[in-house]
Amino acid sequence: MDSDIQRVKQRHGIIGNSDGLNRAINIAMQVAPTDMSVLITGESGTGKETFPKIIHENSIRKHAKYIAVNCGAIPEGTIDSELFGHEKGAFTGAHDSRKGYFEVADKGTIFLDEVAELPLSTQVRLLRVLESGEFIRVGSSKVQKTDVRVVAATNVNVEDAVREGKFREDLYYRLNTVPIIIPPLRERNDDIWFLFRKFSSDITDKYGMPPLDISDEAMRMLENYRWPGNIRQLKNITEQMAVIERDQYITPEIVRRYLPEVDVSRLPALAKKEESQSFASEREILYKVLFDMKKDMSDLKRLVYDLMENGVDEASNKEENTQILRDLHAQKTNLPSEMPEKYLNKGSEISTPHAQPQEGLYTDKEEDHKGLIEDTEEYVEESLSLADKEKELITKALDKHKGRRKLAAKDLGISERTLYRKIKEYDIDA
Repeated sequence: MDSDIQRVKQRHGIIGNSDGLNRAINIAMQVAPTDMSVLITGESGTGKETFPKIIHENSIRKHAKYIAVNCGAIPEGTIDSELFGHEKGAFTGAHDSRKGYFEVADKGTIFLDEVAELPLSTQVRLLRVLESGEFIRVGSSKVQKTDVRVVAATNVNVEDAVREGKFREDLYYRLNTVPIIIPPLRERNDDIWFLFRKFSSDITDKYGMPPLDISDEAMRMLENYRWPGNIRQLKNITEQMAVIERDQYITPEIVRRYLPEVDVSRLPALAKKEESQSFASEREILYKVLFDMKKDMSDLKRLVYDLMENGVDEASNKEENTQILRDLHAQKTNLPSEMPEKYLNKGSEISTPHAQPQEGLYTDKEEDHKGLIEDTEEYVEESLSLADKEKELITKALDKHKGRRKLAAKDLGISERTLYRKIKEYDIDA
């Protein structure tokens, strides 16, 4: 089997000998003779597009058509027509009938790259093809048959997409008959040197440039880098060095020019439990924070009014007031520092349903009540300034990452372009 794996690597130009890579190739070769559906998962830039070719060329369908489709590159309005074809007059611009990829690839293999980008309506059509081999052209009522091997790939977590309602669960299990996981480059440290030499040699042969050489320390920096863009990023960096650098000996200083984050520590960090809800933009996150704060302030105001009107004993026996205090305690909410000391020191008495009021805990002086309520109102009004809160979060993120905008944008959950626009909009010194 080892010789077969090496043969496949040479045939498809695969570089490396890590256990994860060899296992992925081994699974692809074992599943190839069957007609099982395969789902290939892995981060962007790991080389997922090579494995459907391995499966097709080692299957009984190798003499039939192989069609690769990037589902994320086709507009939603035309994806059904591209995959399943259409009849003349089915929509504006449909001047003739057209065969879809599933019809053209009959008896062969179709590779659906970025399959998680398919709209839900198209996912239903795809499920029917997988289950019965049947499909209907757009604008037609005639059921047609096709015999196609489906191999799909994605760089997103499909299980998360299923939980969020973006991907059909039945289609996921139908595609995932045999899973193949492509390891990221950061888990293939020993392969980085071979990949670097390969990319350097390729560009040398292509443009007649002197080959690159690299110091041991510079190579260790490459091996310890996290490579978010994986093999594609390493290839781009190597080609840039070969073209731009006059000194063909790569030192750590040169590596830092192309990978400014290369010295960032890779020590494990405490994992934060992600919110079950996903947010489309940074504004939605800010709105949620502000609305939660507004709710807490409203609860506190209601509690204070109840205490003023009915006294501590009656108010503290109300279940809703007890629950408010429990929620605030669980959130470790800090009360305003201007609140009178007697309220801060005796607050625990209020949370006990049967606690007796203590002398001096609350007074009927109008100025005490007025001061407490005014503090609360001021706090809410300040927090509801969306622009100020957004500017504050951006400033904190930039300070945290010492002005590194790429890291700050990633921490904020926004794109670098959005961050640049916000910095300019709020005139932030960065």
